[in-house]
Amino acid sequence: MPATVLVGTQWGDEGKGKVTDLISGEFDCVCRYQGGANAGHTVIANGHKFGLHQVPSGVMYEGVTPVIGNGCIVDPKILLEEIDMLEGQGVSCAMLKISGNAHIVMPYHMDLDGANERRLGKNLIGTTHRGVGPCYQDKDARIGLRIQDMLDEKIFRQKLEAALVEKNAILEKVYEMPTYTVDQICEEYLPYADRLKPYIVESSKLLNEMLDDGDNILFEGAQATMLDIDHGTYPFVTSSNCTAGGAITGSGVGPTNIDRVLGIAKAYLTRVGSGPFPTELAQGDEIGERLCEVGHEYGVTTGRKRRCGWYDAVVVNYAARVNGLTDLAITKLDVLGCLDTIKVCTAYECDGVRYTTVPEHQSVFYHAKPVYVEMPGWKCDISGCRNFYDLPREAKDYLDLIEQLSDVRVSIVAVGPDREQTINRHWK
Repeated sequence: MPATVLVGTQWGDEGKGKVTDLISGEFDCVCRYQGGANAGHTVIANGHKFGLHQVPSGVMYEGVTPVIGNGCIVDPKILLEEIDMLEGQGVSCAMLKISGNAHIVMPYHMDLDGANERRLGKNLIGTTHRGVGPCYQDKDARIGLRIQDMLDEKIFRQKLEAALVEKNAILEKVYEMPTYTVDQICEEYLPYADRLKPYIVESSKLLNEMLDDGDNILFEGAQATMLDIDHGTYPFVTSSNCTAGGAITGSGVGPTNIDRVLGIAKAYLTRVGSGPFPTELAQGDEIGERLCEVGHEYGVTTGRKRRCGWYDAVVVNYAARVNGLTDLAITKLDVLGCLDTIKVCTAYECDGVRYTTVPEHQSVFYHAKPVYVEMPGWKCDISGCRNFYDLPREAKDYLDLIEQLSDVRVSIVAVGPDREQTINRHWK
């Protein structure tokens, strides 16, 4: 398998870090292709829990090359803190590679992110305030600064000066916030370049040379399908393409090299931040609270409590279509072991019309009412199961229904947070 793309199929937090960590050993390279430090991947290995935001999860495997692709944005401070944390825990980052074309999150991006959220009031997006949206805006406006710019102080200063003409005006006149000088930012950022220089490469060239040499690459997405800037619940989305197509533009590798797309779906549903969520359980609902506590549903990046709801097969079927999924990995199946009955959303109804796919129009999706089927729970601990046939009949029926409704085979099932708490059903 020359290249595989791993994507989230819901609103993020599906357990992509665990699955990436689980299968990374099969690959020679793991490339993150979009997003920034707003993403949080939790990996539990050898009794240690790691919260990764910038470094690809494949760093946990010796001999695997982790690559931060050109489609990513990088906060140098957070990246270096993460490298130091990993090295301090005995995880080598010596093989880490960073695209020189990846854009840099600047201090004013974080200021503008928070200021814009405050301005939106009750209509806020629910961002992580990590500066991701404003950084991608500058990239599209062609006034962004890239990793490679830090390697040449003259170029860095010139581009920064041009950017600050606009940014300082907005900070001062629109938001009445402090402004920045070129020297002020250079004093902080140029030392980052000295430490990051050994990692910086022409990543598209590197990845294509690896493929030519017969190496296997895993493309790791951040966020998820329903947060994709084009295919998600706009405007309550992230600022990049986190669907499988983003792996192409975010890495510089051609589409003919990709032969598998693995979608990650949680056995129930969660969402952080604002936006529509048809199967959400009401705040204070006993089952929603139980899912949150048993599943430890708090954001890796922000610590925010996640909104919880029933599995939405309409969303995952949509994700299967827009990503071209070949396989599904279902995570946190064990969490549902605390419930007597379990619901699955199979369709929506709005104004007398039934929808079996995500409605194109935002207003319809906002008012969609879920149509459920109810299944018996298994009411037992399945965290020790390592084979599909060891699962209770009710759990197998639940997975079979998910498979049927998504029209994608369930190849991996996670029954706990640790690497070994996994059932490999079809993945080879």
